[in-house]
Amino acid sequence: MLYYLFQYLDQVYNFPGAGVFRYISFRAAMAVIFSLIISLLFGKRLIAILQRKQVGESIRDLGLQGQKEKQGTPTMGGIIILSAIFIPTLLFAKIDNIYIILMLISTVWLGFIGFLDDYIKVFKKDKKGLAGKFKVIGQVGLGLIIGTTVYFHDDIQTKVEIPSDLLDKVDQQKVTNILDTEGRTHYMLDRKLPNTSIPFVKDNEFNYSSILALLGENMRKYTWVVYILVVILIITSVSNGANITDGIDGLATGTSAIIGMTLAIFAYVSGNIIFANYLNIMYIPHIGELVVFASAMMGACLGFLWYNSYPAQVFMGDTGSLALGGIIAVFAIAVRKELLIPILCGIFLIENLSVMIQVSYFKYTKKKFGEGKRIFKMSPLHHHYQKLGMHESKIVSRFWIVGIMLAVLTVVTLKLR
Repeated sequence: MLYYLFQYLDQVYNFPGAGVFRYISFRAAMAVIFSLIISLLFGKRLIAILQRKQVGESIRDLGLQGQKEKQGTPTMGGIIILSAIFIPTLLFAKIDNIYIILMLISTVWLGFIGFLDDYIKVFKKDKKGLAGKFKVIGQVGLGLIIGTTVYFHDDIQTKVEIPSDLLDKVDQQKVTNILDTEGRTHYMLDRKLPNTSIPFVKDNEFNYSSILALLGENMRKYTWVVYILVVILIITSVSNGANITDGIDGLATGTSAIIGMTLAIFAYVSGNIIFANYLNIMYIPHIGELVVFASAMMGACLGFLWYNSYPAQVFMGDTGSLALGGIIAVFAIAVRKELLIPILCGIFLIENLSVMIQVSYFKYTKKKFGEGKRIFKMSPLHHHYQKLGMHESKIVSRFWIVGIMLAVLTVVTLKLR
């Protein structure tokens, strides 16, 4: 909103300094600052309110060190994170940008599902919370919205630079002339394709329609079905992965901040024609605006970490974890980097896999030997290390280090092919 105000002041009244709002870097910095302020100030007040209302976490006894001390710690703190993302984004981003609209929808949608789950657990005293099938239905619903919009919306497309000597061979209505900061003209061809990027591969674009082409050229017209199914799978998996990771103080919060910073880098270079051409990656018009959103997300996570680090004064609950996972998934889809999720979200992935492996192996051994056996002392993986006697603050620190290494590897894929 402030973007439009200062744009008006700059154009009509030539207001001193108003032009700085044109720069994404400035608005991203302001989003970080405001999200930190909101999460720190609002967080302190919300924690006090939750304590008065006795909105405490009911923790099942798993025999873990320090678990009893966590009993009654305020939950639903994800409201702090969502507020610190939503408000700065509204203030500093272009809210008519289709990518910003999708991110705001995702934030509210999954935040509401998580809030319902926490509300049932806390106020209805039902430890199971919202039934799993309803969570999945909500995630699938969001996937349908995101997948359909990204595939069909006219404002969502990529551009590829074409040499000037080939201009007469393409549809001129689909060519845009873009002047860079050095005065050079780039001829960009509009493409409305469901493309994504394959890591570690030269000329690394992948079109989902090529999957169906294996069954015949006529099958390409159903590409939208495949794409939407892939989007649903990604959103559901990453959202649940973040939810599972939120098991010890600061783990999901810090990991999400690291991932958010990495996605901000991808949004910036993909939305800048000079960097996109230099790195030989897809140029995605208007995607740079997501840097403002990612900055708000980083600031919100860091501000929340002030209260969520060990020993936690508040837990984010499903209100925060489901939303953060969904935000990350939708963001990766928007910047056409969804195939990098297994690397970038490696912490979420390994936590998810540890649960799947544990449950599958237990059922297999129980069926075959009559007695269930376990690979890990407890799942998700962070609880396994707790059972080994490692303090949770050390576990979180080491998981963050791994997360940073994975983030660096993800960024390196821009040139390592």
